[in-house]
Amino acid sequence: MKTLDAIAALIPTLAGRISADATASDVHAAIENLDDAGAVAVLREAGEVGRLVEQVQVICAGVIARRSTRDAGHTGLAQARGHRSAASLVQELGGMTKGEAARQVRVGEALLDDAAGSDAAADLSGVDAPDATTAIDWRQILRDGLRSGVVTSAQFDAIRRGLGDPPEGAGDAWAEAAMQLIDEAGRRTVEELAASARTIRDLLDPDGAEARFLARYEKRAFRTWFDPDGVRRASIAFDDEGGAYLDTIFNAALRPRRGGPRFVDPTEKASAADLAADPRTNDQLSYDLLLDLIRAGALADPAAMFGTRQAGLRLVQQITGDGAPARVAVTEDGLTALPATVAERHLCDTGTLPITVDTSGNPLDVGRESRLFTPTQRIALATRDGGCRWTGCDRPASYCEAHHIDEWARDDGHTNIDRGILLCRFHHMQLHHRQWHITRHRKDDFVLHHPGGEQNVLHPRLPLRYAWGDIDPPPRRFHPAA
Repeated sequence: MKTLDAIAALIPTLAGRISADATASDVHAAIENLDDAGAVAVLREAGEVGRLVEQVQVICAGVIARRSTRDAGHTGLAQARGHRSAASLVQELGGMTKGEAARQVRVGEALLDDAAGSDAAADLSGVDAPDATTAIDWRQILRDGLRSGVVTSAQFDAIRRGLGDPPEGAGDAWAEAAMQLIDEAGRRTVEELAASARTIRDLLDPDGAEARFLARYEKRAFRTWFDPDGVRRASIAFDDEGGAYLDTIFNAALRPRRGGPRFVDPTEKASAADLAADPRTNDQLSYDLLLDLIRAGALADPAAMFGTRQAGLRLVQQITGDGAPARVAVTEDGLTALPATVAERHLCDTGTLPITVDTSGNPLDVGRESRLFTPTQRIALATRDGGCRWTGCDRPASYCEAHHIDEWARDDGHTNIDRGILLCRFHHMQLHHRQWHITRHRKDDFVLHHPGGEQNVLHPRLPLRYAWGDIDPPPRRFHPAA
């Protein structure tokens, strides 16, 4: 098929390996014969081609949507072809899900809308950061990122929807946030990118964060009903605090089943082994735990349910040098933004653990020197790292183990937080068993060294960098479209 040959020509590693009359089976065989590095290269190159094709798709979806408005009635482009909406037509033509089609329409419309309003925007070539003399449209920054291939349409949509529209006078801060999130896109999942964008929006706009928190609180709901088979079902709409609290409960109870950290204490290790061997599914265990909590209420035995770490909602809130608390706190797991009023209420019940950090979030004032990291040091690591630091991993802090970047057996293998880093169980074992290693010069970035010599910087979660003020814009990776 000439089509397959044309596609292969756009993928350097496949170029020349597929003939003009190749079939899908021939392509399959050619890729099967590649070594590991070749297979990875083909996937990376195909992804780059896919981004270009996706740009054409979303622009077409936007044009179709613009020509299929309600005002057009039955003469609209989609309606004239028997579809109720542009998304329905895009779904049929693209063979995609309804959600994917809706996203393509949404991104396409955003590109067209932003382009229509950008004629008077300043040329951003060579601009490194917004300042008082340069007006930068954050939507144009996102559009340029998509058109240059730095972000996909899914990442574009996640950032745009997560940030939302800035309040009056906050456009430069939104532009800087957009640049930071675009820089993070290559090492974060789309879901984590969306969550980070929402958290950063709340950190930059505490008044709006409070209003959004209260609006979601008003939508909290719980209802039950019987389905046609007589099974009672339930639906819950959580507010931010309630959802985060429930997450901590189930994470604490089911960590051994969900790839949480390994246990050192013999008693807890035995309990974890029993839980891992339990024949119930995770959903069944969650259901039984919920009923146990309801039955036991305030008389529940925390040790019996959660082991040595009792479940609880832990919040991270910045306190400035003059003692003033930030107006927004974030949850240790998930980095969900919550208003300061929530932190104040929890302060009355549980108290605080002060941790002094620098502007990059590096802890300065916590204990040192023992074989294992202490609970206090673990909290400090969670405050700095936000979860597993391995590139592309979104495991929260409670699912991580503290790794010594210096071997304990060596003279310099002290258990200091400057020499420790949070890694999830999988990546911690990957590091030890696959001959990877991590280095750090003083308090610079942690660097992961691949066995083959490749090096990658291990970045902390972006919302925490915003919380501590470490928000210098990254270097420009693209230029505006002509």
